[in-house]
Amino acid sequence: MTAEIIDGKKIAQEILADIKYKTADFGYAPKLAIVLVGNDDASLIYVRNKQKAAERVGIQTVLFHLKEDTNENKLLEIIDNCNSDDTINGIIVQLPLPAHLNSNKIINRISPQKDVDGFHPYNTGLLQNNEEPFFVAATPLGIMTMIKTICSDLSGKNVVLIGASLIVGRPLATLLLNQECTVTITHIHTQNIKELTSKADILVAACGVANMVKKDWIKNGAVLIDVGINRENGKLCGDIDFDDVKDKAAAITPVPGGVGPMTVAMLLQNTYRAYLLQHGKL
Repeated sequence: MTAEIIDGKKIAQEILADIKYKTADFGYAPKLAIVLVGNDDASLIYVRNKQKAAERVGIQTVLFHLKEDTNENKLLEIIDNCNSDDTINGIIVQLPLPAHLNSNKIINRISPQKDVDGFHPYNTGLLQNNEEPFFVAATPLGIMTMIKTICSDLSGKNVVLIGASLIVGRPLATLLLNQECTVTITHIHTQNIKELTSKADILVAACGVANMVKKDWIKNGAVLIDVGINRENGKLCGDIDFDDVKDKAAAITPVPGGVGPMTVAMLLQNTYRAYLLQHGKL
């Protein structure tokens, strides 16, 4: 058995093509405000990728690129202005922020109706209540989309997540619970982690440790979602050792070309959704 490749790049292209088609007749293009503080190399790359993808589908972006030492009041003022600007449909603050800024306070200032990253407590709270939030975080939403290309009915599936972050692990666990999965979240202090992962129908690795998951961590026929982006021996790799597991898993996402493109696509899908919400079309 050789694992089926879950081609995130292909799925993302289909989603983006659909957005481009649907926005072609809008009176004006949806607009996404991106707030970036400092010059972190990874953040600069992520922002450029988001801007390029947005341009390709007809979504405008406006970038507020602030100095590393920008104070909190200045940042909050920019968010307030974006909240009140009717031409701006979505707002994201590129994380991580410099250490002197309170990330929670900054994110909580974004209007829930423009919170296209899906991090505002109003949106995460609705998700926890199994109600429909304005937006779901892009990476978990993208992962769910990919999983459903393999497993259309998730009810009763045993899912193990490696990583309990607020951006991926926890919202994804909630989405899976809402689909009636049995969900286990593991983290750095989890004991006997291989015992848990080896029983998973679906395993999601989001821990940031290169090639940590080997074939003896998984059961035959598991579906593997690799969220990790690491560099080892000069090459990009995930948290799952692709070559080691590919003949034991049923399906697996590649790195690169898996979760990454889906995250950008779902962010832009959220921006499109924000436009519809703010124009009374949803």
